[in-house]
Amino acid sequence: MEKLEKVEKLREKTGVSYEEAKGALEACEYDMLDALIYLEKLGKVSAPKMSSYTTTSDDRTSEEFAVAQKTYENDCKGTSVGDAFNKFFDWCGRVIRKGCETSFNVTKEGKNVMSIPVILLVLALIFLLPLTVLLLVIGLFTNCHYYFEGFESTTIDINNVCEKASEACDNLKNDFKKNDNN
Repeated sequence: MEKLEKVEKLREKTGVSYEEAKGALEACEYDMLDALIYLEKLGKVSAPKMSSYTTTSDDRTSEEFAVAQKTYENDCKGTSVGDAFNKFFDWCGRVIRKGCETSFNVTKEGKNVMSIPVILLVLALIFLLPLTVLLLVIGLFTNCHYYFEGFESTTIDINNVCEKASEACDNLKNDFKKNDNN
């Protein structure tokens, strides 16, 4: 496009005079876009006004949109493998913390004989099950009582269960002693 054609085109698009269009193009080395911006900065041309267009939809379209949006949101809420691992490791951390805060206590004749974190008891049950169970049963027959300390809330009273086991063992011992005496 020749210089004269550019001046004419800029004048048509902006409504400025030939002289103003030519001066803007010369100042911007005949770049049309730069010349237009130059004229806007000088206040010779107003910037284009923004306009928007909206539509209203019927109820059926709105309902379909709402269903589609709800489906999309539900799909986005799906857990990824990373989220599942994070939840699992958080749960493991809570269990280990609770196992360290709660202790398993052994008393004999009202005196505390031993107190260990529950996590160690669980590990002993996992790796040394026969020995651990044998020691617990022997402890019951030698008047040892077991209880847990430090747990905040449980669905069953574990200490009550331990006490009932101790009473049952005492009753069994007493029955054997009665049979030996007869």
